[in-house]
Amino acid sequence: MEFTELIKERRSIRKYCAPAAHEDIVEILKQAQMSPTWKNLQAYKSYVVDSEKLEDFRAKALPVFNANSSANAVLIVSTYIRDLVSFENGQPINELGNGWAAYDAGLHDAYLILAAKNAGYDTLIMGIRNADAIRAELSIPDTEEIVSVIALGKRDQEPAFRPRKELEEVAKFF
Repeated sequence: MEFTELIKERRSIRKYCAPAAHEDIVEILKQAQMSPTWKNLQAYKSYVVDSEKLEDFRAKALPVFNANSSANAVLIVSTYIRDLVSFENGQPINELGNGWAAYDAGLHDAYLILAAKNAGYDTLIMGIRNADAIRAELSIPDTEEIVSVIALGKRDQEPAFRPRKELEEVAKFF
């Protein structure tokens, strides 16, 4: 798919008919690894829940509306390693601190959702979740910050395009 069309076609999907295949998930994650990161540290992690543990995990980790919206999709939990990116000798090198690691994780997630769309899958990025349950269920260490949960699967709906603001509202040219 041509890149401009890919960007236009990508939507947040809240109804799935089938999960992504494991081999496709592996390829999507490999493509997402190509995202730029601070000093190429790649300080993000992806935890894929695509097994018999999925429904129990969904019930424990997500509020009902997100559990329902992600039914029939696999889940990918995105994290970043704290105090690594943009840190020197244990101190942040600028005012953003761990914000740079969150930025890198966001870039990784953006590459992931576009790679998924290019492979014929759709996604839903969920920020409302039970971080304590996610951490416990997936044995995520305290050194990592949970960023998002991404549903990945085949869409079972055709959502309408939601208009964007005028460019002048979000961009300033000097």
